[in-house]
Formats: sequence, C-alpha cells, structure tokens
Amino acid sequence: MPRWLAHPARRMAGLLIALLLLAGCSRGLVIDTSHTARGQDSRVQYVILHYTSSDSARAMNTLTLGEVSSHYLIDTHPPTIYRLVNENRRAWHAGDSSWQGRTWLNASSIGIEIVHPGYRDTPQGRQWYPWDQQQIDRLIPLLQDILQRHGLSPQHVIGHSDIAPQRKLDPGPLFPWQQLAEAGVAVWPEATQVARYQHLLAGQTPPLAWFEMTLERFGYSLARRPGQTDATRNIIAAFQMRFRPTLHDGEPDAHTAAILAALVPGSFAEIARFTGFATPVEPAITPP
Repeated sequence: MPRWLAHPARRMAGLLIALLLLAGCSRGLVIDTSHTARGQDSRVQYVILHYTSSDSARAMNTLTLGEVSSHYLIDTHPPTIYRLVNENRRAWHAGDSSWQGRTWLNASSIGIEIVHPGYRDTPQGRQWYPWDQQQIDRLIPLLQDILQRHGLSPQHVIGHSDIAPQRKLDPGPLFPWQQLAEAGVAVWPEATQVARYQHLLAGQTPPLAWFEMTLERFGYSLARRPGQTDATRNIIAAFQMRFRPTLHDGEPDAHTAAILAALVPGSFAEIARFTGFATPVEPAITPP
C-alpha cells in the first residue's frame, strides 16, 4: 500500500475522489463552464398578476395539485408570499395569451396569484370586492425584486385581463395600479397629459380604427374580423378597467382616447390619418 494511503483520512479522501471520477464517467458528459457569453438576458419578459377568485385553502390546493400553477401565491390573514414554482421553470398561469406580439406567455413570464374573491353578481349589478392593503404591501417589494433581478421595466408588469381580454377580468377594476406605478412597478398615464388631450379633443371621439391601432401599439392583441367589434370593445374594457376603473363599459370615448394617447407617445398626432376626424391642435402662440 502506498505510504500516502496509510492514514485513514487520506484513504477516505482517495475513495471520495475515485467515486467522483466514476460518477463522471458513468454520465459520460463533461461540460466546461469556465466561459460565459456576454450576449444574454433573462428569459422572463413579463410579470402577470392574477386573483384566485377563491379562498386560501382552495387556491393552494388548485395551484399545487391541479393542472394550473403560478410562481407565487400571496395569501391573506396573514399576507404570506409562497413560492410554488421556481422562476427558472414554467408555470401554467397565462393560458391562451398575447402581449406585444408574443403569444402563449407561460414560457416567458412570471405569474403571481393573489388570494382574492374577485366579484359577485347581484340584482343591483356586479359588485367587486376591495383589495387588502396588506397584500399589496407584500406584492410591491416582490415586484421590485423580480424586476431588478430580471432587468425588466415597469411596463412589463401586466394583468391577466391585459393578455387575455376576451376571457379574463382579473385583477379587476379595483386593483390599485396607480399605487403600483407610484412605487415604480407599473405604468400610469401622466395626469397633465391626459387633461391636455381631453381639452384638445373637446369631447370628440376618435374613430374605432385609431383605438385599435393604438391599443395594439400599447401591447394588446386584436383579432381583426371585418364587421365584428366585440373583440375590440372587450379590449377597450380591459384597458378602462386598468386605467379608468370608474367606467369600463368598453365604449370608446374621448376620455379613454386621452388616457391611451398619454400612454402611447406620438399616437395623438396620428388621429388625423383616419377619415372623418381632424386632429385638434393647440393654437399657435403669437409673439408680442
């Protein structure tokens, strides 16, 4: 026996090395990771917000034992953040979806489910449940962390109703998008810009074709079917739920147009391209 193997500790070290070598040989694959490419970024392109429309127990059961899943679940009482799927893996939360030309967003997004009942329909109409501020207080730092780690901007935080406006309503009109925007994790139109465009429109509503073009530029996907406007109005309703929750009937109007124009740079000037509507302009200032 070699002298270096006489000591028990050395024998153990030698045995471990031999086992590691055997393990490597049995796999037959050796990968050198000493070089890293400069040209790369995160596979995650979006963060999508949902509500569960169920209580905590049912939501946890559905998201862990069922066919659907999400990366995170924010519970209530107490508001706890659960990670259910590693961010490096795909969760099944988006379904048939589209945003900014990308489709089937499960592969390119992080899903966050928030325990919330959604709404109830009553004889007096649909009633939406308010959000728990403590849940929002947990959500904001989670979003800040995700955006920082994946190099994403606030524009990449969207709702389920944005990516699937023909079939989904969550997170609903009472969701505090403006609060998220103030925390730097979502977008919100500049109030002075909205007021300016409303003034210039003077109550006139741009044609539906302008709404379709501008909503698509913002990120929504339109199913263009001649003579059918229901799909477009569902998208307008989704947009209104997010940015003008007090009235989200899906009808195009001057206020919705002003909000949309404030969010899509250059879109207001393009109204004149559509037949039957001339873009209002601010009067020129004459030097004294």
